[in-house]
Amino acid sequence: MQITRTSSSSSVVPIQAPKGAAVASFILDNLVWFVLVVVLAGFSLVIPSFFQIGIILNILEQSTFVGIMAAGLSLVIIAGEMDLSIESTMALSAMVTAVIFGTNGAGLQFSFEPSWLNLPVSLLISIAVGAVIGASNAWLIVGLKINSFIVTLASFIWARGLVVALSGGRSVYGLPAEIRGVATTSIVGVPLLVWITVLVFAVFAFILAKTPLGRHIIMVGGNATAAFRAGIRVRHLIATTLILSGSIAGFAGWLLASRTAGATANLGTGMLFEVFAAVVIGGVSLKGGVGRLSGVFAGVLLLSSISTAINVMGMPPHYTLVIRGALVLAAILLDTMKTSLRRSLT
Repeated sequence: MQITRTSSSSSVVPIQAPKGAAVASFILDNLVWFVLVVVLAGFSLVIPSFFQIGIILNILEQSTFVGIMAAGLSLVIIAGEMDLSIESTMALSAMVTAVIFGTNGAGLQFSFEPSWLNLPVSLLISIAVGAVIGASNAWLIVGLKINSFIVTLASFIWARGLVVALSGGRSVYGLPAEIRGVATTSIVGVPLLVWITVLVFAVFAFILAKTPLGRHIIMVGGNATAAFRAGIRVRHLIATTLILSGSIAGFAGWLLASRTAGATANLGTGMLFEVFAAVVIGGVSLKGGVGRLSGVFAGVLLLSSISTAINVMGMPPHYTLVIRGALVLAAILLDTMKTSLRRSLT
């Protein structure tokens, strides 16, 4: 790695980074992948059948809903903001879909003719619900300049309240076959949900790494004042990330409704913490300006692998929480180390 600075004579003088610092930086940036490989190798020693195709597919399928929401949340955090509303957004989108199209519980039994229209219309409704919540968050955060933590915490609460109000506290199920079919379809033996998750990560990774929008998100998260002076529309960009996060959470809710053939009042409870854990473990800095979607994907797989291994070994599920908490603390310490290392290079 090479850094340059300008001398008093306006000539550019190259500064050689400390020997081995580039290698150390690469390892720290990709440490979650190394940890994932070590953890999987360890599980394969303890559980001889760990690499059976059924267990691998279970790990991938469990990663679906957390992974999709983590992709959207990553953009918000890298832009220097916070979105705590994604769990309730997902639940509300799923409940709205279930109430409109469900045939049992509080379902209205609404159905289109021809029936295949149920699929795209329900999808658009779910994404629209998420986009509206994201837009309301953006208006309060960007328009009224209220702290994003407070705004999205409030959205987390009122959206969950709407979930209970819509369902009357009851389960709503009996979705049409066209919607349920998304969760039961496989392509070359791999569930469609897994392919969708991979596609979402690929799209978001491309946006972050290869488009002006992604580069501006990183710049705004790193230094919003400098980005504004560079001509970037900071407020517009932050609003975009919040609406994207809400929309993708709505999409995750639609997939979850398809998976469960309906929705319950407590759907997805606790998933917010899993999403945040995956994002932090994946290397996204809570300070903003730093993060890659490939690391987040590895974080999601790591958490899913641990949960699956604990289930296979028959251990009490609370061990999963202990391990996740330890991993989050380790990731925060690692983020501090990386920040110190980068400062040593400048």
